[in-house]
Amino acid sequence: MKTTSKHWLFIIAMTGILIGSNQSNAQDKPDYTSKVPQYHFSDKLSKQEKELKTNPLLLRFNESREKLSGDPYRPVYHYVNPEGNLNDPNGLCFWQGKWHLFYQSYPPEDTRQHWGHAVSDDMLHWRDLPLAIYPNPEMKVYSGSAFVEDDRVIAMYQGVGQGVMMAVSSDPLLLNWEKSTDNPVIPLAKEGAKLPYHIGDPFIWKKEDYYYAVTGGTRLKKNGNSTRAEYLHRSKDLAHWEYMHPFLENDLYGESHDGSCPYFWPIGDKHIMMHFSHKAGGKYMIGDYDKERDKFIVGKSGNFNFGAVSPGGVHAPSAFPDGKGGVVAIFNMNVAKPTKGWDHIMTLPRQLNLDKKGELVQKPYESLKSLHKWNERQTVKPMQLPANQEVVFENVHGNAMEVQAVIEVSGSSMIEMKVLRSHDSEEYTRIAFFANRGINGQSIITLDNSHSSILHDVTCRPPESAPVNIGSEPLKLRVFIDKSIVEVFVNDKQVVALRVYPGRNDSVGVSLQSRGKKAYLRSMVAYPMRSIYVNK
Repeated sequence: MKTTSKHWLFIIAMTGILIGSNQSNAQDKPDYTSKVPQYHFSDKLSKQEKELKTNPLLLRFNESREKLSGDPYRPVYHYVNPEGNLNDPNGLCFWQGKWHLFYQSYPPEDTRQHWGHAVSDDMLHWRDLPLAIYPNPEMKVYSGSAFVEDDRVIAMYQGVGQGVMMAVSSDPLLLNWEKSTDNPVIPLAKEGAKLPYHIGDPFIWKKEDYYYAVTGGTRLKKNGNSTRAEYLHRSKDLAHWEYMHPFLENDLYGESHDGSCPYFWPIGDKHIMMHFSHKAGGKYMIGDYDKERDKFIVGKSGNFNFGAVSPGGVHAPSAFPDGKGGVVAIFNMNVAKPTKGWDHIMTLPRQLNLDKKGELVQKPYESLKSLHKWNERQTVKPMQLPANQEVVFENVHGNAMEVQAVIEVSGSSMIEMKVLRSHDSEEYTRIAFFANRGINGQSIITLDNSHSSILHDVTCRPPESAPVNIGSEPLKLRVFIDKSIVEVFVNDKQVVALRVYPGRNDSVGVSLQSRGKKAYLRSMVAYPMRSIYVNK
């Protein structure tokens, strides 16, 4: 029998468990009630909208956004939370015609992790909503996922000190969340006992009559080394879960990494498992889902981050199907400079698909075009790029823009683009393309922030260098610059991203150079970008 949200609440009520309460029912349990005010909203959209207009938490968020808007490193078209620090994106989902993004939020009066919440019609213009999930009985609300059914959304997450927790919402804007029970649905081991699986960040889906969940972590190998692991559980009623087995099979790529923040979705005729490594940031596996044995047969693996996770690298993912056979993904980006009152930001949303060879395709989300200031676009006519001579484009400049360039590489040893370049090139962020210089004839794209800032409190990192196979295609770059982040999409096949913090006001220039031999610039256009925070 399908358990609807009403059935669920009836079952909870009959068992005498009070849900949605911040009070612990057990005398021997610590009280982790949050100091952040929590509000209950109506179940009708029109009433919710009216209530949100005067909600004290949202009014505070608006005031904080206004106060922080003058920070020169705060982005204008990437999502950043309204106040305090930010960490993992959580539970990205599509519900009743809108995208919902949750994230680890650290409210100023209680800096333990809560789930923050934003909603969007287009995955781009995000609107702040009140906090969604508060701690208690868990000490902190860690990362997890959201599963959408016809009549409800189920959030499954790691509750610190408890285990895997679950909450349910069914109202139009997912404002009211009721915890399914005061106890974890997959509990931590009792004192002195050991579990054959890791209790970590969960991801939930459904197959036939069962709900399934993987909990991310590590597995100790016979040689003493650890490798990433995802441990599979299943349940018919969401309340009672049985452990099955390690989910990954034939994973040859995850040595010394962990499988935190997993997201497991169909993509094309395969499945993708995205996750986070605490050592190396965002990663993915592509393979086949053996539904008879309930195993994920890993066929290949790749990275969203190319180096250590910090400073300034791509952190954890959240992802949801796009309804067209692909997946939409968003990540948080680590900090590389102290910024008062805030730190991490989100990447732009990416559309993920597979090409005919089964390789991952990564495109900027299509709605980004709506931010282009078409009447202010800056163009460069087709031209030959002379060998070993930097060409500075006086009419192309900005620190919140998209630069599109198409280049015939020919026999060039390296194509180098500098963005956020100061007049004398004391500061610049370097993008370098090396044709056919990688393993098996692949090319290499490099993003280097070692000269991005002269400021004493900015931490740079070794260059991000990622493989990309474009064959005989011309080099097609889409470079997104937004105050303290640069994201580079290469021929829709690879993405590199870093945080940057230029210290000079004139660090807004763009240049190109072809090393060794000349190349040909087919086209270049730069679009200043509109802010997504207007009227916030």
